[in-house]
Amino acid sequence: MATVTSPAAKAVQDTFPINGTDYIEFWVGNAKQSALYYRAAFGFELVAYRGPETGVRDRASYLLQQGKIRFVLTCALGPGGPIAEHVHQHGDGVRDLAFWVDDARDAWRKAVDRGARSVQEPTASRDEQGEVVVAAIAAYGDTIHSIVERRSYRGLFLPGYAAHASPFVAVPTGLKYVDHCVGNVELGKMNEWVAFYSRVLGFYNLLSFDDKDISTEYSALMSKVMSNGNGRIKFPINEPAKGKNKSQIEEYLDFYRGPGVQHIAMATDDIVATVRALKSRGVEFLGVPRSYYESVPARVGTIDEKLEALAELGILVDRDEEGYLLQIFTKPVEDRPTLFYEIIQRKGAKSFGKGNFRALFESIEREQGLRGNL
Repeated sequence: MATVTSPAAKAVQDTFPINGTDYIEFWVGNAKQSALYYRAAFGFELVAYRGPETGVRDRASYLLQQGKIRFVLTCALGPGGPIAEHVHQHGDGVRDLAFWVDDARDAWRKAVDRGARSVQEPTASRDEQGEVVVAAIAAYGDTIHSIVERRSYRGLFLPGYAAHASPFVAVPTGLKYVDHCVGNVELGKMNEWVAFYSRVLGFYNLLSFDDKDISTEYSALMSKVMSNGNGRIKFPINEPAKGKNKSQIEEYLDFYRGPGVQHIAMATDDIVATVRALKSRGVEFLGVPRSYYESVPARVGTIDEKLEALAELGILVDRDEEGYLLQIFTKPVEDRPTLFYEIIQRKGAKSFGKGNFRALFESIEREQGLRGNL
């Protein structure tokens, strides 16, 4: 298979404008405890709450925020229903990658006309702060994209949420915004979902990686990065490729029981300070051998950061024609080896760390080996 790193440029015509990621919603087994983890470990602020005390009887939701990142953690209040079934099947995981748009009705109609499966028709909800319109379409697995219009709303988040304060004040770790969200799909399904994002949303294939780019002695995968026109939404889509042993994508699919969001990349302006803070709070990261850093000066060239600090923390470095980037990946944050996070700082680079792939995946394989899943 030929390696393709940058498809031929073409005119980008989004089906509808997307201003950015509105929120990411997780369906979890215990939202209160999960919220405390993200507050204490990652430095998110508890902003709002929705549940029985606010008139919602079947679920509890906690809105967390840091920079422009909004996480919603939702759990079921009983053993039945879609939330409980989702958690039973997948464990804690991402349910919703929500888009912020100016006109939800128009966006939903255009997406459905282009072949999207509707999960929720445009629905207006109101309170004294105004109106929010939300629709939703299906994506891979049980993941959905809500389409959120809030131009007529002055409130905190959504109607039904109440401001929620706590004596525990989280200290931010420098996380700014969602850089990209990666989805894992079954063998043979990557191009199907690439076509979905192209046909339904007008996204374009920003970058492609095949099994020559992303492989080790034991396993391989293929990936294509889909982006909207303004670059604020970037969705790499991964599928496994043939290898001697089980790939990280196959391990994810086995434990998540199907396709889903593998990791969320969150941007920072000072990755060294952010990673130091996260490590001090118990967040665990994948490590790479010290020998990795011997080749960094020749491979990447001059950088602003001290190489010794990057080596101490295990931060990876790569360069493209636009500049360089620094990145590091957490270990899975669930007991199932599924969801994890990437912390990324871009110093001009628009790529995704191709030069780091082998070191990263060998590190992932070491963890797979410890779990007996390689």
